[in-house]
Amino acid sequence: MTKKIGLAFVYLSIAFIIYYFGENILFWIQHHGNDFVILTSIVATLMALFPIIPYPIVGGIIGAAYGGVLGGLVTWIGSTLASLLMFLFVRYGYQDWGMKILHKYKTLGRVTVLFEQNAFMTIFISRLIPFIPSIIINVYSSLSRVTFISYAIASALGKIPAMILFAVVGDSLMNNPQSIFLTVFIYSVFLAIVYSFYRLWKRKTIAAATAKPSKI
Repeated sequence: MTKKIGLAFVYLSIAFIIYYFGENILFWIQHHGNDFVILTSIVATLMALFPIIPYPIVGGIIGAAYGGVLGGLVTWIGSTLASLLMFLFVRYGYQDWGMKILHKYKTLGRVTVLFEQNAFMTIFISRLIPFIPSIIINVYSSLSRVTFISYAIASALGKIPAMILFAVVGDSLMNNPQSIFLTVFIYSVFLAIVYSFYRLWKRKTIAAATAKPSKI
């Protein structure tokens, strides 16, 4: 219990600092970040780990400061490291509580087992859809029996398109506003394709799971 309280206190304390100095941090990135790429990556990680300010805004500002390519890389590094830290934070602090909740109800327990059996693809595809809250994927994965390696690879790969989009949009708004419509259109088509494949894959997965004969 002491460990759980201590971890919660540390998390909330840093979240308060981000909340209090968030605007100043974004101002610094916008005007001085170009000279401190590594420091900006660390700041981006903290901003993603404690999403007081929506991360697309953070990614857009980084993109405006660094350009679409380097900005996308920095934004991706920050978001990926934050998701890994959140996974470890919850996994080693609260998984025992989470497992009891996930398997307390039969329906939720079955969903969790199905998720664990298809964890890599589920996490990967979920990351590709930006309107699925990242914190839900982080916490749910860490409370389940998903391995850290599977989570890390699937999460990192799935984050690439969205992080590039945030940075490119930010860069476009500053340097070439006309191209933002083409960028959003291309990404929308990409999302529609991903979502279609996801629904097809999900139906096949559920059908395969229900078709398995029950063990006596």
